[in-house]
Amino acid sequence: MTSTHGRCLCGAVRYVFDPNGVLWRSHCHCESCRRATSSPVTTFFGVRNAAFRWLGDRPAAFSSSEGVTRRFCATCGSPMSYESREYPGETHFYAASLFDPADFAPQDHAHWDERLPWLDLRDDLPRQPAGAQEKAD
Repeated sequence: MTSTHGRCLCGAVRYVFDPNGVLWRSHCHCESCRRATSSPVTTFFGVRNAAFRWLGDRPAAFSSSEGVTRRFCATCGSPMSYESREYPGETHFYAASLFDPADFAPQDHAHWDERLPWLDLRDDLPRQPAGAQEKAD
């Protein structure tokens, strides 16, 4: 992944990150992410908190469940990030928010056991059940 900037649909909320701070890249199939994005699957990458900063408008925040904060653009509504007490010291960004997501390559499928049966994926990435996602050090 060479793109180090991302933004919302309208461009009001932007972020920049150090690519050396990227911890992992994954498709997520959990019900919570599906509902937050209105899509059958979403794709994230985790970044160390010290390796990114927001630019432009600060994103709005929504506490979607105990210990979870989802950030989004208050102007256009684009989902921007996910934070959880389960993953201290890191923020998860949506890969589709990258300025150039074309070179983004996920490493696996998280929450594979929650996937929608009608979504046919034929890649050879590892399939992880809920709770099996391991973070890189």
